[in-house]
Amino acid sequence: MRAVGYLNPQPITAETSLLDIELPVPVATDHDLLVEIKAVSVNPVDTKVRKSAVPEDGQHRVLGFDAAGVVKAVGDKVSLFKPGDEVYYAGVINRPGSNSEFQLVDERIVGAKPKSLSFEEAAALPLTAITAYETLFDRLDINEPVSGGANAIVIIGGAGGVGSIAIQLVRQLTDLTVIATASRPETKEWAKELGAHHVIDHSQPIATQVEALGIGAPSFVFSTTQSDLHGGESVTLLAPQGRFALIDDPKGGFDVMPFKRKCLSVHWEMMFARAVFQTPDMIEQHKLLSHVAELVDAGKIKTTLTETYGSINAANLKKAHALIESGTAKGKIVLSGF
Repeated sequence: MRAVGYLNPQPITAETSLLDIELPVPVATDHDLLVEIKAVSVNPVDTKVRKSAVPEDGQHRVLGFDAAGVVKAVGDKVSLFKPGDEVYYAGVINRPGSNSEFQLVDERIVGAKPKSLSFEEAAALPLTAITAYETLFDRLDINEPVSGGANAIVIIGGAGGVGSIAIQLVRQLTDLTVIATASRPETKEWAKELGAHHVIDHSQPIATQVEALGIGAPSFVFSTTQSDLHGGESVTLLAPQGRFALIDDPKGGFDVMPFKRKCLSVHWEMMFARAVFQTPDMIEQHKLLSHVAELVDAGKIKTTLTETYGSINAANLKKAHALIESGTAKGKIVLSGF
């Protein structure tokens, strides 16, 4: 089967940073589905792994997490899907990725593709939807009020992939006031289109802008990017006993000590954790993807696809990686077909 992989971590500008390769088609066993890939999207984690992770035993590492496709075969323990089913999912970081014609994925982290979306539109959603959903409801527990805090959440990086779906989930599933951050005219407009009540500029001090809104100190902050830069501002703006969550890898580490004075809780989200460690509640990702699909098909949430880069090959994936690394991406980049 055709696939895209790499042998050595390199800058995306290197000629061999990503390569078109041929691999054998894998065989489904146990809880695995063999999925024929129809579309994939590219996430920051793809670029981080490509730049830093050395493949084992000199083998090609195939990247790709988000995918939408058709089940071709199932393992002997599969009970949720059958051949012919259309699915979408984000895979797991310690198995071969979705940048290939066929991929094995555990059924417990897979959802039925939203019926109202194309494969391309569906492929934009899984990783960011899982990350946003788990952060909001499992980590921050935004349905549990913070005593004395304003019924509001600040989403830092509201126009990015995770921020784009987080805004929509909060608007559709809670009554929280959504304060999103963005720094360019087009990203500010995108955040507003997705439902943010207020959009502020994260290139300027955030806390003073939040205070100027006059709604009080928010109960929650969801930091999707540059948490090392925005941690101090978050401490200032949050209500005492508020909750802060982050998903990125802050440069130079992350100092939690300033959060103590206000008794602020800090939560780290890693959407691959359930699948990597085979946790007893691993099937929660199947459930939440099913819930997201229901919301999409009901017209309550829209895909965050903003750009398509053609077929799945090394050249097009290099372009997508380069845009992600530039820090200027809005929404999600999708590729489809081989």
